[in-house]
Amino acid sequence: MSGHSKWATIKHKKGKTDAQRGKIFTKIIREITSAVRAGGGPDPNSNPRLRLAIDKAKDANMPNDNYERAIIKASGGGDGAALEEVAYEGYGPAGVAIMVEAITDNKQRTVSEVRNVFSKNGGNLGAAGCVSYIFTRKGRLNFDKKTNEESLTMAAIDAGAEDIKAEDGSIEVETTPENFEKVKTELKKQGFTPATSELALVPSTLVTVTGEDARKAIKLVEALEDNDDVQNVYANFDVPDDILE
Repeated sequence: MSGHSKWATIKHKKGKTDAQRGKIFTKIIREITSAVRAGGGPDPNSNPRLRLAIDKAKDANMPNDNYERAIIKASGGGDGAALEEVAYEGYGPAGVAIMVEAITDNKQRTVSEVRNVFSKNGGNLGAAGCVSYIFTRKGRLNFDKKTNEESLTMAAIDAGAEDIKAEDGSIEVETTPENFEKVKTELKKQGFTPATSELALVPSTLVTVTGEDARKAIKLVEALEDNDDVQNVYANFDVPDDILE
């Protein structure tokens, strides 16, 4: 169960609510733009990263016209601001390890803002490599608990999944990055459509945080996620049920 925290599950559940605020649309548009311009091209059939970004757009109920326009604009070459992908590492309350992935048109602005968020919320921005060794890129497919767990497990194993975890009202299928698309496609063919799917950084170990440290850790992660340039935030903390409530 390493790397699977209740907080990660809660984030998936609240994703639909966050999407209503509209800010998530901006982040998805940046991901689509970066996916196209990074060399993958505008065709989702030959660009897995773009295909995943489009799936995120659909999960967030983004109108088709919005992401289709973004693809057209991104494939236009020089139009629009130049975007760079950057990653930051740091520590939260109780020594929690945190990874931040961002897409920005101004690295100096972004690193300054990210450092400020860490400082204001009981953490600190660290040097490159300080916590990244704790995290490994994995594919994650999350299914509603009402999904038949036994049937899904057998189908996922046959498709090449690495692990299946069931708790906190959902079932999570974990894959290697290389097998992510294959497993996802095979499961869909058999009628198992994930509620959410992503290529995420998964921690090898979890740190249980309680009391004020737990509240501060959650506040820090949410503050980082609220930054316009930040795409993803990963942390290795777990929180007891009573604190989450």
